[in-house]
Amino acid sequence: RNRIIFPIRDARGRAISLGGRAMSADAPAKYLNGPETDLFDKGRSLFNHGPAREMCGKGRTLILAEGYMDVIALAEAGFAAVAPLGTAVTEHQLALAWRLADEPVIALDGDKAGIRAALRVVDLALPLLEAGRGLRFALLPDGMDPDDLIRARGPQAMQAVLDQARPMVRLLWERETEGRDFDSPERKAALDKVLRAAIATIKDASVRAHYGEDIRRLRWELFGGRRPAAQRGRPALASPAKASRLVRDASAEDAMREAAILATVLRNPAVLPEFEAELDRMDCADAGHAALRDAILAAHAAPDLAGAVAAALGPDLLARLFAEPHVALVPAVARPGQADLARQCLAEELARLKARRSHRAAMDEALADFSGLPGEWLTQRLSDAAAGIDTTRRREAEDTRETDVAENGLTLDRDERATLDRLLGQIDFGRGGRGGRAPRG
Repeated sequence: RNRIIFPIRDARGRAISLGGRAMSADAPAKYLNGPETDLFDKGRSLFNHGPAREMCGKGRTLILAEGYMDVIALAEAGFAAVAPLGTAVTEHQLALAWRLADEPVIALDGDKAGIRAALRVVDLALPLLEAGRGLRFALLPDGMDPDDLIRARGPQAMQAVLDQARPMVRLLWERETEGRDFDSPERKAALDKVLRAAIATIKDASVRAHYGEDIRRLRWELFGGRRPAAQRGRPALASPAKASRLVRDASAEDAMREAAILATVLRNPAVLPEFEAELDRMDCADAGHAALRDAILAAHAAPDLAGAVAAALGPDLLARLFAEPHVALVPAVARPGQADLARQCLAEELARLKARRSHRAAMDEALADFSGLPGEWLTQRLSDAAAGIDTTRRREAEDTRETDVAENGLTLDRDERATLDRLLGQIDFGRGGRGGRAPRG
C-alpha cells in the first residue's frame, strides 16, 4: 500500500527517508530536531493535533502514541492519534490532550521501554487528575508498535487492544505488585507505604478517595478476600437492636451538623466560595439536606442565595431547616454577616462531621473484615480516623469559653446564649403586640 515519505535533508544536504526501515549508512540520525522558538515549543505541542481534534469532535477515541510513525499508521487506519514531538510526554501535552478528550488512551509499545514510558506517564498524571479527566493505558503485544500491529493484523486488531485499555489505577497497582512476593508483614507494610505516597500526590480530593477505595479492594483481593472458616460463623459483635440504635444516634448527630452547616452558609453566603468544594463532597444523612446542598451549589453565584434556593425548592425546606431548635443557637446563624465567625463555625463543623464519619467507616470495615489481627492497611485507617476524632475533641477541650449544655445536648457559649436571650426578648410572640415571650424549652 502507499506509504507516506518525508524527504528531509541533513545539515550537509543529504536526503534522509523517514518512511522506510533502512537509512543510508552515513546518515547521522533518523530524526533531526529543529530549533525551538517562542512560537514553537516541543513540550507544549502534539504531532497531528489538528486532524485528531476534528476526529475527536466526531466521537472518536483519542490515542496518545509514542512517535510520529505510529501516528501516521493510526491516522491512515482511521484512528484519532497524536504523539509528543520526539520527547517524553509533558504536563502541557497531557493538558492539551485533555482538551481534545476527557480520557485519552496511552498506546505504547509492548516492550520494556514502552512499559517504562507508561509508568513515567502515571507519575506525571497523578497530580493532574480531576473528576471526569483521566487516562487509560493500552499495552500492545510484546515487540510490536501500532504500525506493526496494523500492518500485520489490521485495524480491527488495534481496536481490540484499545477496547482492553486499563484504567490508570490498575497500572499503578501492577507496577508495585507484579512479580513481587508479599509473604511478610514488613513487605506488606512497604507496599502500603508506597501506594499511600502515590495516592497522596492526587490533588483532587474526590479522585484521591476513589483511588484509595480501589487500591484497598485490590489489596484485599491479593491478600485473600474470604475470612477463615473458624471466623465465619461468629456471632455479630453487637445485637441488631443495639446496632440499629447506634446507627440512628449517629445519623441524628450527623443531620444536626449538616443543618448547622447549611444554615450557616445560607445566612453568610459571602464565605461560600471558600467552602464550596467541601460542601460539594459532604454526603447528607438527611434527604432534605441533600436537596438544600445541591440547590445552594447550583445557585452559588446568585445575589440572594437564600431567595434563589427558596425559588428552586419552595419555601418549606428552608422553613424546616431554620425551625430546627439547634440551628437558631448556631453563633454564625444567630449573628449573620460576621465572616470570620462563619468561617470558624463552618471549618469546625465540617471537620467534626468528616472525622466522625471517617471513624465510623473505619470501624465498620474493621467489623466486616475482622479475622483475628487486622491488616496493616486497616490498622492505618483506624489510626488516621482516631487521630481525626482526637483532633476535633482536642479543639473542644482547648476551648476555654464558659458554656452551658442545652436540653438537646448542644454546647452553647454562655455569652452567645445571653445575646440570644436578649434577642428573643425583643421579639413579639403574641398577637397582642410587643412584650410576649416564648417559653424557654
